[in-house]
Amino acid sequence: MRIQRYMEKKYFKIVLGLGLLQTGLLTMAAHAQDTTRLLDDVVVTATRSPKKLSDIGRVVTVISTEQINRSQGKTLPQLLNTVPGITFSGAQNAPGISTSVFLRGASSGNTLILIDGFPVNNASAIDGSYDLNAFSLDMIDHIEILKGSGSTLYGSDAVAGVINIITKNPKNQGLKGSLQLMGGNYNTYKESASLNGRINKTGIAINLSNTDSKGFAAATDTTGKGGFKKDGFHQRSASMNINQAISQKLSLNGNMQVSHNEGDLPYGAFTDDKNYTYNNTFLFGGIGAKLLLSQGTLKFNVSQNTVWNNFKNLPPDNYGTHQVTKNKGDITNAEAVLNYNLGKFFDITSGAGFKYSSTDQYSLFESTDYPSDPSIIKDKHNNILSAYTSLFFKDDIFHMELGGRYNHHSVYGDNFTYTINPSLFLADQFKVFGTIASAFKSPSLYQLNSQYGNQDLKPETTTSYEAGFDWEIIKSVLSFNTQFYKRNAKDVIYFLDLSAAPFGVYKNGQLQKDKGFESELKYNAHKFHASAYYTYVTGKLTDENDTQTANLYRRPKSTFGANLSYQVMDDFLVGVNYKYTGNRTDLNFATTPSSVVTLKHYDLVDLHLELNVTKKLNIFGDLNNVLDQKYVDWLGYNTRGINFMLGAKYRFN
Repeated sequence: MRIQRYMEKKYFKIVLGLGLLQTGLLTMAAHAQDTTRLLDDVVVTATRSPKKLSDIGRVVTVISTEQINRSQGKTLPQLLNTVPGITFSGAQNAPGISTSVFLRGASSGNTLILIDGFPVNNASAIDGSYDLNAFSLDMIDHIEILKGSGSTLYGSDAVAGVINIITKNPKNQGLKGSLQLMGGNYNTYKESASLNGRINKTGIAINLSNTDSKGFAAATDTTGKGGFKKDGFHQRSASMNINQAISQKLSLNGNMQVSHNEGDLPYGAFTDDKNYTYNNTFLFGGIGAKLLLSQGTLKFNVSQNTVWNNFKNLPPDNYGTHQVTKNKGDITNAEAVLNYNLGKFFDITSGAGFKYSSTDQYSLFESTDYPSDPSIIKDKHNNILSAYTSLFFKDDIFHMELGGRYNHHSVYGDNFTYTINPSLFLADQFKVFGTIASAFKSPSLYQLNSQYGNQDLKPETTTSYEAGFDWEIIKSVLSFNTQFYKRNAKDVIYFLDLSAAPFGVYKNGQLQKDKGFESELKYNAHKFHASAYYTYVTGKLTDENDTQTANLYRRPKSTFGANLSYQVMDDFLVGVNYKYTGNRTDLNFATTPSSVVTLKHYDLVDLHLELNVTKKLNIFGDLNNVLDQKYVDWLGYNTRGINFMLGAKYRFN
């Protein structure tokens, strides 16, 4: 109760402070421009059709093209880590080290990743999650983030929300290109090139990218000898988007992204390894057709998502360990989506989809003293067939979404999800909304078929509750929003230790309850843009013995931050990003049994400078962790100190 009262007082003070700030801002510049969180903005991720934010009762954050262009000195995880409600744990670790995205505190794997609206997963991963280190930031046009349950429209994994990465696509007539060069700390260098435009009815966008970094020691050296090796990272990426207008009503599109990564790894927390390396390849391709109807559109899409992961650890390090892992995961998606206007008050989104997943895995782990046979998963697969409908009603100030989705899985059988989402839009500037929705996460192929697998696993199912408001205090200038949410999950999949071989098995049975809120204030003037936010999340896991654990490891209860950008002159921009990450807990596996350790809070300040030298040439610089904070994201792993990136971009016709 004492903690709860403390948080209530803290929240009241922050909201009061934001209110005082908005009062001061009322007297500032009267010239405004569009921003990424105005109620007139059009988004597609929340409803799978273009709709204004004022017409939907969902929380959608957009990272605009301009914001991405001003963030080229960051990685995609680092950029997403600046979004309210997202904690990208490990984003500041050594380059290329795996990261975990926690949206509203939900576990990694409970946020669905989309590429241009197509879902992507790693069918060979334990939880099916997709590594966003695979994306080079210069290939992305903008990003839409739907917060809250999205399983009715998107199926499995959209429990806490959806991150839709929209890659660069063909725009204006004629071809235009660009070259970009960057360099910075840790001997990091990046080169990229792009070609974009339309020739008559054909559009093409091609992007190439190369990144090399010698990095730094990923594991924390507690020996004091300073002999840990630097863990390097190398990435080669390419993307291509093509669209073709066949007639006034029919168009075709195709896209492909490929990323090949290589790097070094430590043996684990606090432990170096001289001979531990990895390489992985992410390949995604999709083709689609769009048919314009008299009152809507009909879309057909087919996509293929393949991930190869290879790890090799050779003796003599760490007790003569010999480790070889080769995993491949394939996912094929086919879908048809109908958007149709049923009249003055109603429109509908309906679809049907088929998802086929398969994996092959080989893993050998042995040491000099303990020879071992390899663990093999060969040609394991399953599929899920889905059909869904969402009906949207709009009459004056009242809006409503009612939706449902039926899923048939080849292993666990049938399940159903729903969405009830009413909202009111008052005085053309104040939206209040509420949502009750269910979601699910299918068990992964590894959880079903590995040596620890269990064919009787059911999907994790979640019921979410959300309420909030979005207030555009001054049209196109000043806005303030707050959302409260609660998420209850049952049949949570967990790993049960066994006393005999295989010494563990995946089971359902645990309950997870999370809740929290977010508040954000935004101001946009002709040359000055600012935002401030505060988020809070807490959660508990209840096991089969009715024991409760505060298990949101590596996830802070409280975060707050601010983003500022100022156009000092017509050709010179300055941006500052600040984020406070509160205390978190982590598990220390160096003790037996493992113990819970508190990781201290920290503050990060990043600075961005950008100068347009000519209409075709601009130079930029990023100084990150300006305060040179010493902090830990993962116990036993190092984070980046003060570091910089400098770059230049040249555009040509």
